[in-house]
Amino acid sequence: MSTAIAPLRILGIDPGLRVTGFGVIEQTGQQLTYITSGCIRSGTGSLPQRIKVLYAGMQEVIATFKPQCVAIEIVFVNVNPQSTLLLGQARGALIAASVAGDLEVAEYTALQVKQAVVGAGKAAKSQVQAMVRRLLRLPGEPSADAADALACAICHAHSGQGYGGVGVGLRRRGGRLR
Repeated sequence: MSTAIAPLRILGIDPGLRVTGFGVIEQTGQQLTYITSGCIRSGTGSLPQRIKVLYAGMQEVIATFKPQCVAIEIVFVNVNPQSTLLLGQARGALIAASVAGDLEVAEYTALQVKQAVVGAGKAAKSQVQAMVRRLLRLPGEPSADAADALACAICHAHSGQGYGGVGVGLRRRGGRLR
């Protein structure tokens, strides 16, 4: 008697204040299937208005594609502390939209994502795009922001977190995986 593995829908997010990439994949066992990807553009308004656009855009993606979990890239510290703070606020809005949808959020560094997808933590964006295209059997390369989001979702699928696995280097804190 064999039991079928239920597909798991994973939403990957590449946070950005101007442009946030998103990508949705489905994992069935070891098989990954591309569902959709794109970008949420916040425009040029005030910071609160842009945060509102990101939050609403993420809620729309979640309502439309019904992911079961979220994988988001951890913000690195920029040379400019103000840029880091702004990006952190955008990331917070995206996490808030995810948890408002009752989704568990896993966080990954850019190094973890690149290692999972390309096999090298210092991989160039073009290498990530090419490997995402190959792993998901896409007809063309996704935009850089969408590719980074899809790579984040692939990283989550490969980590074993999607099916309650232990996940290398991650720990649970306050309902979030780190």
